[in-house]
Amino acid sequence: MNNTINGVLSAAARLMIAAIFILSAVGNKVPQFDSVAGYMASEGVPYSRVMLAGAIAFLIVGGLAVVVGYQARIGAALLLAFLVLATYFFHDFWTLDDPAARQQQMIQFLKNLSLMGTMLFLIANGPGRLSVDALVERNRIDAAHNLPQPQPAQ
Repeated sequence: MNNTINGVLSAAARLMIAAIFILSAVGNKVPQFDSVAGYMASEGVPYSRVMLAGAIAFLIVGGLAVVVGYQARIGAALLLAFLVLATYFFHDFWTLDDPAARQQQMIQFLKNLSLMGTMLFLIANGPGRLSVDALVERNRIDAAHNLPQPQPAQ
């Protein structure tokens, strides 16, 4: 696959990956802060208001970092941390007795597991050619190649 197509596909994938995190934060968690914090507390999350504020920050900062590809590995790590905690607290399907509820939570657990794999992939491979990280790296390499060469002593 040529570099242009690869770059476009990577950029489109980053946008699709990050959409769920950013929209979850600004469309649900921020406007319904009190009710979400109350739900988190009922699920056993300690310091639910503080944890929710942190989750919102991780979702927005991590999501935007992935979308634009700036410090994308750090952004993916933030989203990975969010996913691990959210999965632990909210999708513990193995504790449920009701088969329908167990099935629903198992699907959510596996969805989060898939997203965790996506974050690990981003951490391992970076955001791709059409990203701020790639632009910074190209500029760094160009600058290193354009350094003045030492002149021989006379």
